[in-house]
Amino acid sequence: MANPPAFETLAVHAGQEPDPASGAVMEPIVLATTFAQPEPGKPLRFDYSRSGNPTRAALEACLAALEGGATGFAFASGCAAATTLLHTLRPGDHVVCGDDVYGGTYRLFEAVLRPLGIEASFVDLRDPAHLEGALTAHTRMVWLETPTNPLLRLVDIRAAADLVRPRGIPLVVDNTFASPALQRPLALGATVALHSTTKYVNGHSDVVGGALVTGDPELAKRLAFLQNAIGAVPSPMDCYLVLRGIKTLAIRMERHSETAAELARRLEGAAGVRRVHYPGLPRHPQHALCRRQMSSGGGMISVELEGSLDHARRFLGALRIFTLAESLGGVESLVEIPALMTHASIPRERRETLGITDSLIRLSIGLEHVDDLWGDLEGGLDAARRA
Repeated sequence: MANPPAFETLAVHAGQEPDPASGAVMEPIVLATTFAQPEPGKPLRFDYSRSGNPTRAALEACLAALEGGATGFAFASGCAAATTLLHTLRPGDHVVCGDDVYGGTYRLFEAVLRPLGIEASFVDLRDPAHLEGALTAHTRMVWLETPTNPLLRLVDIRAAADLVRPRGIPLVVDNTFASPALQRPLALGATVALHSTTKYVNGHSDVVGGALVTGDPELAKRLAFLQNAIGAVPSPMDCYLVLRGIKTLAIRMERHSETAAELARRLEGAAGVRRVHYPGLPRHPQHALCRRQMSSGGGMISVELEGSLDHARRFLGALRIFTLAESLGGVESLVEIPALMTHASIPRERRETLGITDSLIRLSIGLEHVDDLWGDLEGGLDAARRA
C-alpha cells in the first residue's frame, strides 16, 4: 500500500480535483446562491449556499485533511467559528479555558456567554494539575491555545487530552499560532482544532475567516446543523483565497519559523530587551515540549522591553519595515502592543497578573530577509534606549 500523501502534497491537492466540466486545475469560484434540483426536495448535493457551496466544500475537505480530521467547517471569521462551537453548550455548563488567550476569546466568554449562564474559569494550563483542579461536575468543555497569545506559553495537548477524555469532556485547541504545518492537535488527542484562517492558513492578510476540524462524528453532525442554522459562513471568494494561501502554507511556515528563530536568538542578547518569549529558544521553559509537540518554534515572538510604555512607543515609532497593526501570520512583518491592541478587552489588573505589560511587544515575523528585519529592530531598540 502506498504511503499517505505528505503535508505539502495535501496542502496543494486535498479536496480539489480538476473541474469535470472545464478541466480547470484550480478550484472554481462558485458564486451561485441556489442550485437546480431535478426533483422537489432532492438536490444533487447543494441546495442553498448558506447550507453548502462547492468552493467552501473544497476548502473544508482540505482543512480536514491538513489537520488529520474527518470533517472540516469553514466560517466567516475565527470568532464565528468559536461562537458556533460554543453553541453546543447550554446554560449551567462550565468551561475551563487557558488564562493566556486571545482577547477576543476572553471577551466572548466573559461578555457574551457569562450573561447567558455559561461560566468559564481561566486557568494556567501549563500544569495539568491546574486543569484537573478546575474541572467540576458541570464542566462540558476545555479550551486552550498553544502557543498562547501573546506570551507564547505551551500547553501539553496530549496530557490535557488524557485527563479529560475519560470524563467525556471535549478538548478544543486553538491552533492558529502554530498552524497544522507545525502542530496537529487531533493527533495528540484533541477533539477539535480551531483556526482563525485569517492568519497563517491564508497567510496574505486579505481574508477574514475561521475553521473547525474534528474527528468526532456526533460533534460533526451538531456543528453541521449549527453552521447552517447560525449562518456565519464565508463567501465563495474568501474560500477560494484561503485555498490559494494553503498551497504555500508548508513553505511559508518553514521560512516564518527559520527567520523568527534567528531573530529571537539575536534579541536575547540585545541591549534594551528584558526578556524574549519564543518556544524555539533553548532557554524557553517549555522548549522540550516544543520539540515534542511542534515541528518548530513558529513565526511569533513576544519581547519585553526595558522601560515603560513610552519606551515601547519610541520603539514602534522607529520601525520602518514592521507595520504597526493587529493580526498576524501574513507575508509581511507586523508589530503591536497587546495591552493596547489585541488584548485591550482584558482588564488591566488581569493583564498585569498574566505578564501582559505595557512594554510587551508582539512580533509577527514575515517573509522579508532576516537581516533587513534585524536592522529594523535594532533601530527600534536604539530609539527606545534614547527615551
